[in-house]
Amino acid sequence: MPVNLRGRSFLTLKDFTPREIHYLLDLSKDLKSKHRAGIKGDLLKDKNVVLIFDKTSTRTRCAFEMSASQEGAYVTFLTNSQMGKKESIEDTAEVLGRYYDGIEYRGFSQTLIENLAKHSHVPVWNGLTDDFHPTQILADLLTIQEHIFKPYENVKVVFVGDARNNMGNSWMIGCAKLGMHFTALAPKSLWPNPKLVTEMKNLAKQTGGTIEITSNIDKGVKGADVIYTDVWVSMGEEEKYPERIKLLKPYQVDMKMLHKSKNPHVRFMHCLPAFHDLNTEVAKQIHKKFGLKSMEVTDEVFRSRHSIVFDEAENRLHTIKAVMVATIGNI
Repeated sequence: MPVNLRGRSFLTLKDFTPREIHYLLDLSKDLKSKHRAGIKGDLLKDKNVVLIFDKTSTRTRCAFEMSASQEGAYVTFLTNSQMGKKESIEDTAEVLGRYYDGIEYRGFSQTLIENLAKHSHVPVWNGLTDDFHPTQILADLLTIQEHIFKPYENVKVVFVGDARNNMGNSWMIGCAKLGMHFTALAPKSLWPNPKLVTEMKNLAKQTGGTIEITSNIDKGVKGADVIYTDVWVSMGEEEKYPERIKLLKPYQVDMKMLHKSKNPHVRFMHCLPAFHDLNTEVAKQIHKKFGLKSMEVTDEVFRSRHSIVFDEAENRLHTIKAVMVATIGNI
């Protein structure tokens, strides 16, 4: 039977089968090809979407706005709303569901976005919460397909850093779903939630995947096809810089770590923004206080032939478009 995701929310990849994930990736490729050929789309013609942002954003906002526009949708950007302040999540969801065909939310609470989906009665898409970042993983999987020429089940992804964060969680889920080899490489205090690890290990047994958690750098990166990292401190945790720098400095992705993979074609990926140089205000403050010229990745790696971070960033546009088209589009 053909895959039909119409009317579905996109809150976490846990909710989707491997077949459905592959469908979204195939649709992303088709939409990307159409965009690059200069073909104007109409798959979201006359649809209305609202983008709710409780966290700052560059790629997520731009990708949602541009992909909606390119397929003919109308977009409302909403921030600093009354939701959760003077109006409950339930009441806001009921109202927005009567105005819009789909709702994107980027913020802190996974429970909040689940309540939006429950009460709005229209598809809700997760632009990032503290627990999950599923649209980013779709973009990453598409990028891997374009740069690593072997089946997903033969690909090893190593996530380095705070493996408890939304990217670590989402990568573990994505790899378990597609039968990939996932390694969380982190100090023990930053290992992912044991309950999620057990759940994904059980899933991986069904798909042929591997879920590995380690603090040993040599063991963790050996045979890696992708070494992936994220910022050491997430939005809202800025007071934890001293603690995280002490814990994660040994796990900085540098050329030495890439060489330990024993794979001359290993790729470096990062969801961005990245603290790889001193060209941001935050990086300058960290350098002044702690003496670091870079944090989670060195500038040498970030700018090297191994890095595919900007292809990855571009693919946010095409995979987000696929999610909207699949769930509310005219297909």
